[in-house]
Amino acid sequence: MPRYALHLEYDGATFVGWQRQVAGLSVQQVLEEAAAPLNRGEPPLATAAGRTDAGVHAECQVADLHLALDLPPERVRDAINSRTLPHPVVVVAAARVAEDWSARFSCIGRAYRYRILNRPSRPALEMRRAWHVKRRLDAGAMHEAAQALLGRHDFSAFRAASCQAKSALRTLDRLDVARLGEEVVFTVEARSFLHHQVRNLVGTLAEVGLGRRPVTWPRALLDGRDRRRSGQTAPPDGLVLTRARYAPEPDWT
Repeated sequence: MPRYALHLEYDGATFVGWQRQVAGLSVQQVLEEAAAPLNRGEPPLATAAGRTDAGVHAECQVADLHLALDLPPERVRDAINSRTLPHPVVVVAAARVAEDWSARFSCIGRAYRYRILNRPSRPALEMRRAWHVKRRLDAGAMHEAAQALLGRHDFSAFRAASCQAKSALRTLDRLDVARLGEEVVFTVEARSFLHHQVRNLVGTLAEVGLGRRPVTWPRALLDGRDRRRSGQTAPPDGLVLTRARYAPEPDWT
């Protein structure tokens, strides 16, 4: 049975997240059911590079699955896309990959973008695509505070209580904060992340941007390793998985 890698994009607003749940529709379910006709009618098991939460979007999610039919990648792409409608899930590209290739375990880096719409008026066009914060944020102070969090650390202060990772040690490669007009944009990169790590970092740095906490506060939280003292978990709306990296990259079609 051939194995395929799929480059996906989706709007997560209407889903319970990537992973199948007892109740509610997941991205995984939509993908697997759309691929079933290519697998003798049985939904194949799809594994993703990142198990995004409810409301989180993806520009470049990567998943892998086995199919009974041996087809060119472009036919797999088009066949699945014809069956994901009306759901906002699209296979942008597909590739044949080795039997031991894994979207999750072969991934060497993941990148996220988080957007805050920072203006008095609520969003209309960007509803469910950004976190709306009315008071002006000091993006410069947020970026300064963020740089003290780079490197390999115990990120217990920024993990969800429900996080199932055996260790809170992670290496944060990039955490940039910049103002682009009415938006404050976070760019975050690491090999892997803890559950809610990005959203907890954003919520904590927002406290600095609002002037409620000094730029040294996030680093003190990191060293203290106590999630109860950190800032809020930012809403999922503004979070987008923008890249999953591999070496070598699949031969996308």
